[in-house]
Amino acid sequence: MILTVTLNTALDVTYRVPALRPHTSHRVTDVRERPGGKGLNVARVLAALGHEVTVTGFVGGATGRVVQERLTGTAGVSDALLPVTGATRRTIAVVDARTGDTTQLNEPGPVITPAEWSAFQEAYEGLLAGADAVALCGSLPPGVPVGAYAVLVRTARAAGVPVLLDTSGEALRRGVAARPDIIKPNADELAELTGSHEPLRATQDARRRGARSVVASLGADGLTAATPEGRWRATPPARVSGNPTGAGDSASAGLLSGLVERLPWPDRLARAVALSAATVLSPTAGEFERQAYEQLLNRITVTGEATAA
Repeated sequence: MILTVTLNTALDVTYRVPALRPHTSHRVTDVRERPGGKGLNVARVLAALGHEVTVTGFVGGATGRVVQERLTGTAGVSDALLPVTGATRRTIAVVDARTGDTTQLNEPGPVITPAEWSAFQEAYEGLLAGADAVALCGSLPPGVPVGAYAVLVRTARAAGVPVLLDTSGEALRRGVAARPDIIKPNADELAELTGSHEPLRATQDARRRGARSVVASLGADGLTAATPEGRWRATPPARVSGNPTGAGDSASAGLLSGLVERLPWPDRLARAVALSAATVLSPTAGEFERQAYEQLLNRITVTGEATAA
């Protein structure tokens, strides 16, 4: 079982409009809703790849009930979300059908009380007992300590469970110091963490700060990775256009599935890039086109070198 943690769950709503123009009214041509937040996106992709997944985090209010109802129909995903008094947030993605560009609006999330945070930590420790790996993903809702991910990383390490961390800002900086097995920032998040805009230098610096392996997303240009086993760059055969929401989460799912399947790093990276590109091609945020993924998988170019033993 793979455990994914989404402390700031959401109901993702995707609107499609013929053309997005400021200061005007728009007729929405298509509306889609599905459970969201980075860890739930990761879980859905992992389940589609055939892995058993348990999702945990916070959920509350009418929006939270909708999230849990939608999760019920997701094969391979078990719901271990904890109820809170606040209301789960919504995220709104507006897709411009003319250009393919997406405008994203993210609500802040519910205020988590100290008692709710304590209850989560206890539940999390219990869930780790049956986990092969854990993903800690996304923003922190109000009320959760900024060092929360560092605490959860240390708990996973104490339980002997490999952990992937995908967050940003101060939560990432503190989490890296707890020595996660993998971090997966995008280029901007990596630059904010290290102060370097040169990807190779920045990934190496992030490793020195505590991360065992660093896999940085370069958007349409693929991924770059620095690990104890070597350094690699993975690129798709061509740039793809569409809705990028959730593409990074699909990459995290590719890395986690490769980890538990004990794939070599080049294969993990190829899977992550193919899933990411196939997610951009999907009409719904955070889901991937299966046929596109299968066609892309063997066309990803991975270059680099393994570290000599």
